[in-house]
Amino acid sequence: MPARLHIAMAVIPAHGHINPSLAVVKELVARGHRVTYLSGSAVAEVVATTGAEFFSYDSVIQTTENPEGSDPFELMDVYLDDGMAMLERLREIYEDDRPDLFLYDIAGYAARILADSWGIPTLQLSPTFVVSKGQEEQMRAGHEAVRQDPRGAAHLDRFDKWLSDNGASYDPIGLMNEPDRSVVLISSVLQPLAELVDKDRYTFVGPCFGDRSHQGDWQRADRTRKLLYISLGTWVELPEGFARACLDAFRYQPDWNVVLQAGSRAEEFLAGDVPDNVEIRSWSPQFRLLAEADAFVTHGGPASVQEGIYHGVPMVAVPQANDQFTIADRLVELGVGRRLDTADVTAEALRAAVLGLLDDPGVAERLESASARMRSEGGTEKAVALIEKRLAERTP
Repeated sequence: MPARLHIAMAVIPAHGHINPSLAVVKELVARGHRVTYLSGSAVAEVVATTGAEFFSYDSVIQTTENPEGSDPFELMDVYLDDGMAMLERLREIYEDDRPDLFLYDIAGYAARILADSWGIPTLQLSPTFVVSKGQEEQMRAGHEAVRQDPRGAAHLDRFDKWLSDNGASYDPIGLMNEPDRSVVLISSVLQPLAELVDKDRYTFVGPCFGDRSHQGDWQRADRTRKLLYISLGTWVELPEGFARACLDAFRYQPDWNVVLQAGSRAEEFLAGDVPDNVEIRSWSPQFRLLAEADAFVTHGGPASVQEGIYHGVPMVAVPQANDQFTIADRLVELGVGRRLDTADVTAEALRAAVLGLLDDPGVAERLESASARMRSEGGTEKAVALIEKRLAERTP
């Protein structure tokens, strides 16, 4: 193991970006490294469970209501504003306390800008799938298409100026999608075109779940009934039609219990007509709950889907934004899930999708195979080994 060194981590304050690497950070601390961690103040408590030293920045993301549902150009501006705020705070914190290595989340690319300007090595931690060979040029073509819209052009001009002002030699596509090295915290099972991924740049280690006891426990009340867990993640406010379908899908199915994570709308739904076999929660210890579930209705976020595969739970994906549509399609390709778009979700469609998965014995077999492959990829131990190798490679 290398000598005790200073590792700095930069992540946006979103659970889907924070949670995948918590076990990695905790293990680095346990091995004696000094780890400092920058994110929004909203995640300070969960980061504290790793033992890392926490710093906050004025994140735009944590104060933006439902960013996943925003106008695309507004959302691009939100993330750029957040990157600018992160870079300013990183420079302030580390000017006189420079780390030996910067770790950064895919949306924490401000750390790469600063590290490159200071000559400090970097390692990206990706909580979702990565760009395969040949896709870079497709992305640049999309980049130019964005520039044809006046709002897109204004955004990219501002992005380019920010990079230039900070001495960066790459464009936004290179900054975000062409890291020097990346540890991919998802299983290669989920990666589209996995055979085309640059193996010298990206290493898949699979999910690093770690100890989730701080999230609390959950016990299945009635093991004579099947259990359906429903959650669209932490950022999405449940659409009205979707919520109603969830309440009605198994209303007259006495052999089923349903746990619906309703977030900010939990109290509203609890005041209405709730079937006796439906439990509504504002938040759930999802990893623990999925260990008990027979089926999972999910937005298709990479962290949630991997937890489902790990526990061998068939999934109905109702994608809401970003990579969730690709992941939903990937579940269908793997034969372990079905996709329902939000507009198509009715009680009948939801019930048919769930029951169809459970009635197909091939689904369970394919889930068992995918779970075994995921569990064999190395997880936390491999991720930490790669980080320490990167530390050892740095120029003294």
